Amino acid sequence: MFAYILRRLGALVVILFGSSFLLYNLSAISTDPLGELRLSDAPNKDQLILNLTRELRLDLPPPLRYFIWLRGVLGIFAGRADFGLTREQEPVLEAIMGAIPTTIRLVAVATLVAIVLGIALGITSALRQYSRFDYGMTFFAFLLFSLPIFWVAVLLKQYLAIDFNDFLVSAKISPPWIIGFSIVAGFFWAAIISGSRRQVVLIFSGVFVANSIFLSAISATEWLSYPRLGPIAILVIGVGIAVGVTYLSVGLSDRNALKTTLLMALVGTISYFPAQPILSSDRPRLGILLLFIALLIVSVSGALLFARVDRGPIIRTSVITSVFIGIFILIDRMMQAWRPYVESDDVNYRPVATIGQSTIWLSEVSFWVRVLDFAMHLILPTLALTLISFAGYIRFSRGTLLDVLNQDYIRTARAKGLTERTVIMRHAFRNTMIPLTTIMVGDIAGIVGGAIITERVFAWQGMGTLFNKAINSFDLNLLMGVILFLSTLAILANLVADLLYSVLDPRIRVGAGK
Repeated sequence: MFAYILRRLGALVVILFGSSFLLYNLSAISTDPLGELRLSDAPNKDQLILNLTRELRLDLPPPLRYFIWLRGVLGIFAGRADFGLTREQEPVLEAIMGAIPTTIRLVAVATLVAIVLGIALGITSALRQYSRFDYGMTFFAFLLFSLPIFWVAVLLKQYLAIDFNDFLVSAKISPPWIIGFSIVAGFFWAAIISGSRRQVVLIFSGVFVANSIFLSAISATEWLSYPRLGPIAILVIGVGIAVGVTYLSVGLSDRNALKTTLLMALVGTISYFPAQPILSSDRPRLGILLLFIALLIVSVSGALLFARVDRGPIIRTSVITSVFIGIFILIDRMMQAWRPYVESDDVNYRPVATIGQSTIWLSEVSFWVRVLDFAMHLILPTLALTLISFAGYIRFSRGTLLDVLNQDYIRTARAKGLTERTVIMRHAFRNTMIPLTTIMVGDIAGIVGGAIITERVFAWQGMGTLFNKAINSFDLNLLMGVILFLSTLAILANLVADLLYSVLDPRIRVGAGK
């Protein structure tokens, strides 16, 4: 395995050298930084052309300029890498390092949500093949896959920012909207759970009534104006998380795991009260760390208390449950900053932002108001990217799982009397992840590549904007810095995907065919 990794890393160096050489020379030949100056009427045009020629070394042929640039890049092995300067005389490395955090904040959440939702809905669609839900998801996926991202972004700006901000002034949900949302929710859950016609009608009716009561209560209490979860909601959500995680991880038949996760739901509700002063202190980051450490300690201790054998899966289930409960406690604390945030002069009751990555003029505010500001700026671009990208995961995961379910070992597992949950989660799902790994690792590596169109529509300054700026300004140093960085990540992502194959499927090993 070690020799295999070394061979792949050697191939990486060769690929990067060849691709960077071709890209540098093609870019240098196809662009003319002096074009605008030649058409200029400035009296000192000749001097400006001479200065830019010296600055960009345009008096040298492109291949020679490439090796001069490469010499500076190879200085990374001596601890003094030099990727050159941008046209604004800023070090390229500093420009890239400044754009990466913004891009990760923008694209990481959308990518992870797209992966989780896409795979979950795709698997559900495969298990409900040719059902109403399957047909609905197929139509929905193809619809989203065909929509251009800039058009989706503009629609989100209009309806989820401008119109929704107007709605938040009164925060009253009208009866037609309550009925509409309830009908959609009823159809959704009736399609997922499915069953006979009578069961579908009962599910639809129950969800419709429950959702109508829920939305009416939100409207009557003006919860959208003063949002908060509170300990009761934390308990209800915690119980739901405990049951759901236990079912997916080990199955509800494992009573020890279910007892452990339900204990975590209770402990999470109790920890809600001491967590409030800690999270509201002058050191909220330390409070977050202490909260999760306490929840993790209790989750492991509870698993050891209830489990006598096979403790590993129970500990894993308990830890996952505790992490989710801790996240909802943090969301509740962030909700408490809603009123100070929307009432500030800088926001002025328009909380859903349409441009920028933060309210840069928002100053002297608490930690949670700042976090809420970042979250509100993330909503629209994250939703736009998620809607477009997760459609592919729905179709691919559905098709892959259907192919796996037709394999002989799945029929053998069912013939042995294993439960359907065990067949799907322990046998089919793991093999479904093998082809999905290539797409997932590539998308995760592409996170730092940015989203050029999305960043432009929502005025974010990330890697996509940096790449676009390099092209428009004929900035060869900046362009090569961005391309080299992204190319390295792409090649490393393929290496990671190959290594993950052997983890997911023990039959895949280096030299297994010898």
